[in-house]
This record gives sequence, structure tokens and C-alpha cells, in this order.
Amino acid sequence: MHFSLIGLPGSGKSTIGRHLARLWKLRFVDTDHAIEQRLGCSIKAFFAAQGEAAFRDIESQVLAELLQQDPVCVLSTGGGAILRAQNREVLRARSTVFYLQSLPEDIARRLRNDTTRPLMQGDDPLKRLHTLLQERGPLYLETAHYAIDAARQNASQVSRKICMQAELAGLLPGHGICNAIED
Repeated sequence: MHFSLIGLPGSGKSTIGRHLARLWKLRFVDTDHAIEQRLGCSIKAFFAAQGEAAFRDIESQVLAELLQQDPVCVLSTGGGAILRAQNREVLRARSTVFYLQSLPEDIARRLRNDTTRPLMQGDDPLKRLHTLLQERGPLYLETAHYAIDAARQNASQVSRKICMQAELAGLLPGHGICNAIED
């Protein structure tokens, strides 16, 4: 079964996903990059030209295709992937889902100079993050097999938590693989 990371935009899904994939010797796939390859342009450009609904259609198609592929991979999803019930269902059915719970304040600090995320543009990104968390928080929790506290922690610390949870649940072959994570 695949391993999927969900959470707010900027919560560290891609960074932590790459880290876990290296550690577990699995392929890493960032759904945003896979979508951009399919589109032939940036998500930001597609979003501006076609709108959110068209983007979510493509996102659903790509997500379903990725979760049907072999071999097993670590998958980083877009922050809004859980907005559609079909995406929540396929994530839970075909992967072990880890929700990276982050504070909007931490994310806003990290993303203050980021111009690539369409939903983070505007006058008050922190307010937008609080709104997104209010809207999406219950959907993240509904989708996740495990909620991981990622607030005020670096990628290594969060990766260690995920790794230990996966070991405790018997999802990883062998023991002690988490000991290889460095701070």
C-alpha cells in the first residue's frame, strides 16, 4: 500500500515525503508536479486560465492514476486534494494517509515569499490559512489514518514521528529504520 501525506499548503508534505521516500527506499511522487507534467504548464497558470473546478478535475484523475500504480510510493498531495469525496475515498482505500497538522502561523512564516501557490496569494495569507484550516481540517481528519503533529518542528522531527508510527503499525519491513533519521 502507498503512503500519502496530506495537509495545508506549505505544511511540509513534499519535503517530508522526499525524506521518507529516501529513508524507506521508495519512489517519491509529488502530485502537483505530476499535474504540471500532465498540463504542460504551472498550476498557477492553469488555475488562472481555467479556474479551480477544472484544476480539481485534473487533480482527481492524476491522484487516482498514481494510487493505482506499482510499485509502492510516498505520495505528497496538494493541500486541496481532500476537497472531493472521491479523492478522500481513494486515498484511504489505496494508501496509508498521514495528516501533517501544522499551525497557520508557522506556514505563513514559511510561505511569506512564495508566489507559486494560487490559494495563498492576496493581502492576508495568514487569514487565508486560518480559513483553509477551518474548512479543510475536518476533511483532513476524515481522510487520515494518522494525524501527525507537525507544529513548530523541522522535517526530520516530523519524519521521525511518521516513521515511528509506521513501525508501530507494522507498515515497514524490518526494525530500526527510523534510527537513520538525523536532526
